[in-house]
Amino acid sequence: MQRKKECVAMLLAGGQGSRLYALTNNIAKPAVAFGAKYRIIDFPLSNCINSGIDTVGVLTQYQPLELNEYIGNGQPWDLDRAFGGVHILSPYQAKKKSSWFEGTANAIYQNMQFMKKYNPEYVLILSGDHIYKMDYAAMLNAHKQAGADCTIAAIEVPMKEASRFGILNTNPDGTIYQFEEKPKQPKSNLASMGIYIFTASKLFKYLEEDEANPDSSKDFGKDVLPAMLNAGEKMFSYRFKGYWKDVGTIASLWESNMDLLGAEPAFDVADSGWKIHSRNPLAPPEYIGEHACIANSMIALGCEIEGTVENSVLASNVVVEAGATVKDSVIMAGTVVKKNAKVVYSIVDENVVIEENATVGEEKTKNAGIAVLGRDITVLADVSVAGGKILDKDYKGE
Repeated sequence: MQRKKECVAMLLAGGQGSRLYALTNNIAKPAVAFGAKYRIIDFPLSNCINSGIDTVGVLTQYQPLELNEYIGNGQPWDLDRAFGGVHILSPYQAKKKSSWFEGTANAIYQNMQFMKKYNPEYVLILSGDHIYKMDYAAMLNAHKQAGADCTIAAIEVPMKEASRFGILNTNPDGTIYQFEEKPKQPKSNLASMGIYIFTASKLFKYLEEDEANPDSSKDFGKDVLPAMLNAGEKMFSYRFKGYWKDVGTIASLWESNMDLLGAEPAFDVADSGWKIHSRNPLAPPEYIGEHACIANSMIALGCEIEGTVENSVLASNVVVEAGATVKDSVIMAGTVVKKNAKVVYSIVDENVVIEENATVGEEKTKNAGIAVLGRDITVLADVSVAGGKILDKDYKGE
């Protein structure tokens, strides 16, 4: 008898993340650091294991090296299994043709053999660039109870932002009667979260039909979901009430990091009831100097703080020297802010050096932009990096 898994998860993690600019020059978006000790992909992986789903295919494409190394054998997420576990799925050369993933649906289609190996009854499709905690088991139960062919997780968004999303128009019982991909004039504010549960046989059928259609863009939102709806398949919405953030832009990544701060944060990563697992770097305890000043901030292991840190998120092994100030900023691992330097309203990537008396960013106002420094660069002493400026190489001033 063939061994099987009730539900297999497929995690789309191959995106370039071009709207994160310098932060994704050399790594895939799901590998971007978040919240002092995490990476974005930690959240869907942790959701899977917390929901009892222990078979996950991670589909990579753009700059996958660091993401592949980070996931490794899946041990930090309890996904190192003899049957199942986490698997990296990259584009490969087939006998008939060789091709990059052409769209979200094509990426899943190219990995149908992986899914079929586990003979699942259901397939969960996830995106690798969202920050949230969600019980997929509850969504799967709702899918079963409804007798659905496809269930789409959805969240209410402000009406003025609805045109940025795939919008579900639903009946009172949750059945979907219309799916609109980024409509100019949305009829509702119920947005697709890019999280789908399919009855496996239906998914395979529509992926094969979509692949055979030369006019398809090979995308779930544009092609597969509308095709299922038009064919009269049973499609339901699953309303999600918790915190959810698409961190595909500089502004949303900064905002989501800030949502971790405070006595009652908007998003609590320390919730023992829903642990967010990660591959934490080896680091000594943090060192806080006698004259350091820290307020409303998250400081990871290995940091050395002699200066002032306010309303900021600092990853492991960050150094803030005496007289230096970090305010309203996200600083990633291994960065050094030297004496009397100032970093304000910025995102600074890994292993950056900000030399003495340099200034990065400007005070947060309505019109100020977030300054962004890519990894492994140096800002020379005494120079200023304007608010909103994005750098991916050493900066000597204008």
